[in-house]
Amino acid sequence: MEGSKILRTAKLINDNPNAQKRVPYHYVSHKTAAEENLPGRFELFILDEGQQKIEVREETKVPNTTVFTFNKEDHTLGNLISQRLLKYDFITFSAYKVPHPLFATFELRVTTDGSITPKDAVVRCCKDVIQDLSKVSLSFQGEWLNQKIIEEGQRDAEVRDQGNY
Repeated sequence: MEGSKILRTAKLINDNPNAQKRVPYHYVSHKTAAEENLPGRFELFILDEGQQKIEVREETKVPNTTVFTFNKEDHTLGNLISQRLLKYDFITFSAYKVPHPLFATFELRVTTDGSITPKDAVVRCCKDVIQDLSKVSLSFQGEWLNQKIIEEGQRDAEVRDQGNY
């Protein structure tokens, strides 16, 4: 009886041409459909050939309005720029949207009062943000060096207290 089961299984395998092509269970992906659709990590920041980092489109329906499309960027930069723009008096509207969650792209819509172009406003904003981040970086490095000096001083004090100097 066992032999006949084996023979039937062998016959089924021989009769079915796709049976040999089946993927063993341990090669099967256990990712969800959403995980399968995610782009590779490098695709999130490396520009495609011929793709520009920022595309500019003038809005014709609203005066002094421009839509900037930032490629290979996400909410971090979109929120930072749009919120920083709102601090300027010459900005009447600034907001961003992400057209699709699987693509690292956002659109920034900027409207000014006409005293400055939206492009110049965004450039000024980016320069100010870079300046602020430089200050934060310098402050962080200073605090980090101070912490290292304090730690070295504490180690030296411990060695002196133990008499092992």
